[in-house]
Amino acid sequence: MDTGTHIVMGFALCGIATLDPIVTADPATKYAVMTAAVIGSQAPDIDTILKLRNNAVYIRNHRGATHSVPAVVLWPLLITGILFLVFPNVNLSHLWFWSQIAVFLHVFVDIFNAYGTQALRPFSPRWVALGVINTFDPFIFTMHVIGLLLWAFGLHPGYTFIVIYAILIGYYILRFQMQNAVRNAVRRLIPDAEEIIIAPTIRFNQWRIAVKSLEHFYVARGYRRSVTILDKYKRVPVPESVLFEAAKKDVNLGAFLHFSPVYRWEVAEYNDCYEVKFIDLRYRNNGYYPFVAIVQLDLDYNIIGSYTGWIFSEEKLRKKLTFPQIDQS
Repeated sequence: MDTGTHIVMGFALCGIATLDPIVTADPATKYAVMTAAVIGSQAPDIDTILKLRNNAVYIRNHRGATHSVPAVVLWPLLITGILFLVFPNVNLSHLWFWSQIAVFLHVFVDIFNAYGTQALRPFSPRWVALGVINTFDPFIFTMHVIGLLLWAFGLHPGYTFIVIYAILIGYYILRFQMQNAVRNAVRRLIPDAEEIIIAPTIRFNQWRIAVKSLEHFYVARGYRRSVTILDKYKRVPVPESVLFEAAKKDVNLGAFLHFSPVYRWEVAEYNDCYEVKFIDLRYRNNGYYPFVAIVQLDLDYNIIGSYTGWIFSEEKLRKKLTFPQIDQS
């Protein structure tokens, strides 16, 4: 989920914690637990600072180690230890418990996005991405804001958010049913589909769809229970050539291939260089595919420039390549 939603979820957890009699009986424990709930709801996303290095490092590592099984165990211990230094008389077991709930809830809700997490590390490196909730879901965010307003107007926060979370569980079930209806429509339209990737959008009834069949890639849009094919590409394997082997050594392209499950490729040859471009097919927007990786190599197959990330115009992509700010180490 986005940062704003994680923040309001942290405050919602503060409200639910008021149902714990140990928390409400002691002011120090109450303040420590509420602080832990807010910090724990944000802690796994500390890897966002990797953006300061470059996109390749961020794409390869975001929602990776910080969302893994060891991290879900270690974050609450770290938060509890730090807050114990500030509130030395708190009830440690309850402080740890609510820290654990906050961290677990953060990682848990992230698996419902299309981006997903490596929540099963170190047992499995695969990305867990159920693709039923958009990174920012207006309904989920609004329900949390309503709960916080009701709390401000005097309603009991614990019972208020229990009701809201019961509603949200029903909402998640509805989203799974909607996604399944779209998946069935894809299977009827493309009977030989081998893999179907369905991603939500910020619009309630609209879905992005990428499909692998034996011979083609399909890019489609789902609306309610109907599916419209927007693009169709011949499925051509990546060549085993000197050019592509050299390009694959690039860290930006490596990060892209680590993250993207469905893509096509292009090669352009110029007077003084080659240009290899990989295009993720999951994020078509107004006829454009914004998530790409591109590698420029000289005629001796030495990398002279590269980029991966979100680009919404060819002009901006050229600027990124003209002034590459990457670390190939």
